[in-house]
Amino acid sequence: MIKQLKTLTINIFAGANVATVLLMLAAGYSDRISPASYPLLSNLGMTFPIFLMVNLLFIFFWLTFKWRKVWIPVVGYLLAYPPIALYLPIHSAQDVPEDAIKVLSYNVCSYTGVDKYKDNEGFDVIYDCLARQDADIVCLQEDVDTWRRYVFHRYQKFYPYNDTIFFITEATHMNGMGIHSRYPIIRRERIPYESRANGSVAWYLQVGKDTVLVINNHLETTHLSSEDRSHYEEMIKGKMRRDTLKEESKLILSKLGQSNVIRAEGAEAVHWYIEQHRQYPMIVCGDFNDNPISYSRRVISKGLTDCFAETGRGLGLSYNRKGFYFRIDHILCSDHFMPYNCQIDDKIDASDHYPIFCWLKLVHKP
Repeated sequence: MIKQLKTLTINIFAGANVATVLLMLAAGYSDRISPASYPLLSNLGMTFPIFLMVNLLFIFFWLTFKWRKVWIPVVGYLLAYPPIALYLPIHSAQDVPEDAIKVLSYNVCSYTGVDKYKDNEGFDVIYDCLARQDADIVCLQEDVDTWRRYVFHRYQKFYPYNDTIFFITEATHMNGMGIHSRYPIIRRERIPYESRANGSVAWYLQVGKDTVLVINNHLETTHLSSEDRSHYEEMIKGKMRRDTLKEESKLILSKLGQSNVIRAEGAEAVHWYIEQHRQYPMIVCGDFNDNPISYSRRVISKGLTDCFAETGRGLGLSYNRKGFYFRIDHILCSDHFMPYNCQIDDKIDASDHYPIFCWLKLVHKP
């Protein structure tokens, strides 16, 4: 009887582990799901780290109680290797060539996104960060303010070429993006797609004898209110009451799903633009408002190199608000470039994002 009970228990845990592996694979490869067809399922990528951790716990469980079953979680990790390498890359530091271009992308939250900084203090902190990073090309999202001349005057001290574009200018809301560069700006072009307050812009820069295309993106936001975000944090921490959990989770997933639909349309427009301009050395970056395992990031990155996945280390969390532990800021490049040491600067707290930066060496294809 006891032996039969032990066998039953092992079989139950084995079944649970298999179910975990299947869910991990579904989440890991969910970036193939079109939000237009399945809005709710397009959120699966957000759950991938949860199943990674649960599967790891099964490894410890089997090593303790039934080591022969450890093959289940191990095979699961092998099958999930591509999304694991994308979500959690592990690379050693590389030696950066002297002639590499340093590129930085940063959502500055209109320079006033953190309550602890008042008036111009937020800009001063960000300005000092950018001066310390000493990048050659800086792409900013939410690069807007009510004192534009002051901002340009400051940036022009170490960036001779500066440009911004506004997506929306209202009394209660402004949004746009900018580029600050050591290389001359030849021209700019907005990539057309429907969005009330977000967008993507292509800047053409003269880098030596080459024209380099830099596409800066601020894709559709999640449209979650402060109350929604608070409820989401309670959900993942298991602090929400059962009688409200189902209703709140359904509401949040629905909002995220609808945002995914809008964001996917923008991502497809950006991908179309990229395909039409493959002849240029290309850098694509910005706030995608989506994690690495998402339809939007996958569509935009087709034919490009994800610099963090290729050269980064660890999770690379670029969004610093509690409960949303994701890398939603990305830098991609065409095969005209070789990327080095893509990193997140998590030492600056002047925005709800952290800057992402890397070095790119321009190589001429045969």
